Amino acid sequence: MKIALVAAAARHPAARPGAAPALQPITLRIAQGEPVAVIGPSGAGKTTLLQLLACALPPAEGELQLDGINPWSLPRRELQRLRGRLFLAPQVPPLPPRQRVVTAVLAGRLPAMSLWASLRSLLHPIDMAAAQAALARFDLADKLFERVDRLSGGERQRVGLARALLAPAGLWLIDEPLSALDPTRAAQACATLVDDARARGVTLVASLHQVEMALAQFPRIVGLRDGVLAFDLPASEVTPARLAALYAQHEDELHGAAPPPPVVSADAGRLVSATCR
Repeated sequence: MKIALVAAAARHPAARPGAAPALQPITLRIAQGEPVAVIGPSGAGKTTLLQLLACALPPAEGELQLDGINPWSLPRRELQRLRGRLFLAPQVPPLPPRQRVVTAVLAGRLPAMSLWASLRSLLHPIDMAAAQAALARFDLADKLFERVDRLSGGERQRVGLARALLAPAGLWLIDEPLSALDPTRAAQACATLVDDARARGVTLVASLHQVEMALAQFPRIVGLRDGVLAFDLPASEVTPARLAALYAQHEDELHGAAPPPPVVSADAGRLVSATCR
């Protein structure tokens, strides 16, 4: 899926009237199948950018185009259909705590399933082999029938990422996918996302706190600070001086100290889907 942002700004839905947009006007183009990492200190606008691309937020200014189409000009039914081609993975996966892992992973396929098929899959999961194969990419094949609430935070995060491998999406939007993972698991998960996206021709936009991981795994880096596009460069051109300027007054984050993930209640997992519909 091709992305074009033309002087697009976005405002947090809970922002006060007249508040400045969390994401200032930004012009950005991403080719189909291109992997891009978004970096920057806390409050830079990374999550807001992903929500804008996921059609969860309308632009406050400017325009978003996906495959040459302005989503917000579409009739509601067509907008819903387009959202079914997008996959948004939040930092804390909204997984129902008593759900089995196999059901949680197969939920990635919901946009391509009829209502009847999705309800039937809750009782008798369809294509368990595909779910197990997706989990195996993240070393979780043995957790297929575990309950979600019996997993560690890192395991839940990897289950949320495994959903992407089954989603009928042309755009993966991954928000801080490595925050609960140790360095070895983080490198494995990041490589899996990049490699699978390339193999499928899926566009991948991921926000990362791990700067070294972003530079090692992604060929293109977008830097945000205070809602402003600081740079958009090949990874080889992101110099220590540019990083120091991007993370000024946030040096601890540059050197690997990420803020704690947001807390999500058990009820939130029942209400929010990681697949945009």
